[in-house]
Amino acid sequence: MSNILVTGGAGYIGSHACKALKAAGFTPVTYDNLCTGWEEAVKFGPFERGDLNDRARLDQVFAMYQPKAVMHFAALSQVGESIHQPGLYWRNNVAGSLTLLEAAVAAGCLDFVFSSTCATYGDQDNVVLDESCAQNPINAYGASKRAIEDMLRDFEVAHGLRHVIFRYFNVAGADPQGEVGEFHRPETHLVPLVLDAIDGKRAALTVYGNDYDTPDGTCIRDYVHVMDLVEAHILGLKWLQDGKDSDVFNLGTGSGFSVREVIDQARIITNRQVPVVEGPRRAGDCTKLVSGSTRAMAKLGWKPVRSAMKDMITDAWRWHQTGHYNK
Repeated sequence: MSNILVTGGAGYIGSHACKALKAAGFTPVTYDNLCTGWEEAVKFGPFERGDLNDRARLDQVFAMYQPKAVMHFAALSQVGESIHQPGLYWRNNVAGSLTLLEAAVAAGCLDFVFSSTCATYGDQDNVVLDESCAQNPINAYGASKRAIEDMLRDFEVAHGLRHVIFRYFNVAGADPQGEVGEFHRPETHLVPLVLDAIDGKRAALTVYGNDYDTPDGTCIRDYVHVMDLVEAHILGLKWLQDGKDSDVFNLGTGSGFSVREVIDQARIITNRQVPVVEGPRRAGDCTKLVSGSTRAMAKLGWKPVRSAMKDMITDAWRWHQTGHYNK
């Protein structure tokens, strides 16, 4: 079985990708410094602890496993933090990715699947976002991901490193079998925050802003189930292995849900009330981000089969009740 180096494989999306890789016949090799990941989430292949900025450690891991490709998830990803501490994001996300790319080229590992974000598009209200839309990020998180996309293109010209870039919309849900799931410290994602409030793990959910230009005044986002998301990565990996050209794909369903709609769905599924308090808008939050792309479906054959909000919250609630790491 081919080894695939998975940076950030101990994190939320990376751990689900490792499960999908194993199911597809690959051996995922997790490379993670555990600053936001969990060693308990590494269940599907070898674990090598290390930092993206440690070139010697990366060279060691590339030499040891000789991976056929890289799936790059490792990144800091809190929008608010990126606004107040941009240096963290340029140092970790951009400089770290540069070190990783240089190590991959030196090792002759020239297939690269990259975890990017719809935050590279910035705040483009009333625009149906597809891959041709202008990228105008409004925070350091989105800017760091756009910079890495640019690096990938430069490394293809210079070194023949081919890549698939996935720009995610909001990721939710958990492994339906409960082997891995979503758990951040601190938690910043809406669905687990809602479930924490329902379960009494926090006093209430804070809704940041109720005066956006949306039907109920709260932000609208496009949600995709984590298992659908990582299935796209398997398809992207096979796309590169088949010798096809580098490409970029949005990963969203085209269906937007407001914060209040997510809250209502969680209340129905759990049959519990969600305590809510109103808060001010957060800097860097866009009004509406929804994908208008079908490119991943048309070119990769991707089908988001679990991305109904009901399924995402049901799977997340199951994990929430049984599967937290480091309890």
